Amino acid sequence: MSESGMTDGSVKLSVSDISKSFGGVQAVRGVSIEVPKGVIFSIIGPNGAGKTSLLNMISGFYHPDEGSIRFENTDITETTPANRAAMGIARTFQNIALFRGLTVLENLMLGRHVHMKSGVVSSMLYWGRAQREEVEHRARVEEIIDFLKLSDLRKQPTGALAYGLQKRVELGRALAVDPTLLLLDEPMAGMNQEEKEDMVRYVLDVNDEFGTTIVLIEHDMGVVMDISDHVVVLDQGAKIAEGTPDHVRADPGVIEAYLGTGNH
Repeated sequence: MSESGMTDGSVKLSVSDISKSFGGVQAVRGVSIEVPKGVIFSIIGPNGAGKTSLLNMISGFYHPDEGSIRFENTDITETTPANRAAMGIARTFQNIALFRGLTVLENLMLGRHVHMKSGVVSSMLYWGRAQREEVEHRARVEEIIDFLKLSDLRKQPTGALAYGLQKRVELGRALAVDPTLLLLDEPMAGMNQEEKEDMVRYVLDVNDEFGTTIVLIEHDMGVVMDISDHVVVLDQGAKIAEGTPDHVRADPGVIEAYLGTGNH
């Protein structure tokens, strides 16, 4: 990757002038961003700034009241979350959304469902193509388990794991989609320092080894400034600054709205 964070100059995600209101509260107000292919692109701002609402519109859980979203030059503004996943968009959640009674392996296999072509009947009876698919998908999931150093825990119920490991499993389930765009909603929230360092390493490795474009929401400013190629700052639903970490760190408006309040 170049020093500017740009790869080949192509745009992976383009969000144009989107807005979203809930009742009388405008959560996002006319925000536009362009995410180049292959970068780590962070969205920061105080609590209530509209970060998660923006991510929810990118992933399809909300539809914008105004504006449009394009992924690799395809308009996905009204596309369902499942179809976006099939296109290569995956996300993690601020609050862990795993199936706690299922094992690590089973949770990651669920992440592969968007790639499964066999019908329900053939899958149940384990015939032909369904059997081949099962073997192929299991092999890919095992690669992700090894990548995330979860091999010893593959048969453990996720609900029995430590919090930091559950967050790692959730990252694995998102990776099981084989995304080209990965949306991470506060992947380090609630972690101790060692867990944060592990997660930072995995985020960097996903970006570097897989070439995955990453859009990251994170409160830990040290992490954001260390790993991001580009940073956008939201405040009260509007974009107030963007640029390299150094540029954003020095912006007076950002200092007043965000950095001046400490790490949160």
